[in-house]
Amino acid sequence: MTIQLTAALISFVGVAGLICVFLFVLSGSGQEAPYPDVQPRAYRIRKRLFYVLLIGFFLVPAFTLRSTPYAASADAPDSTIVDVTAHQWYWTMSQAEVPADRPVVFRVGSEDVNHGFGIYNETNRLIAQVQAMPGYINQLAVQFDTPGTYKIMCLEYCGFVHHVMVSEIRVVAATASLEEI
Repeated sequence: MTIQLTAALISFVGVAGLICVFLFVLSGSGQEAPYPDVQPRAYRIRKRLFYVLLIGFFLVPAFTLRSTPYAASADAPDSTIVDVTAHQWYWTMSQAEVPADRPVVFRVGSEDVNHGFGIYNETNRLIAQVQAMPGYINQLAVQFDTPGTYKIMCLEYCGFVHHVMVSEIRVVAATASLEEI
């Protein structure tokens, strides 16, 4: 199960639990009870709920965020570095081919205005993105598992011809040498 599915499942269970609590409170809301009888029980429930939420707010991120790929890929010794510069309305890249199954670090900047550097797979699904900003270099670490041609598109409106700001990067099998192609 992927991290995204795990997070979605946890969110779904949490929302379903909140709906159950709401329905339980709603079902008992028509009954009258003296305050001194209700107060101790309500405080116990509230105290337990506080600890459950407190633990959940620390454990869920601890287990779902520990395997983010960014730091490990960016520091890998066998990373391929690709310098990317955004211009109105095109991309320049230091290389157009990268190996599959190895970390690729895109160092992305801009010469003019803000741009959004988005990488799309062959089915036009966004797989990674980062902002391209003037005067600043953002790093985006990606490991391509499947060889093929990936589309680079701008994700932030950058002017009149924004829609043609498209480029490509080719991912070749790790066994093939980049010089041979």
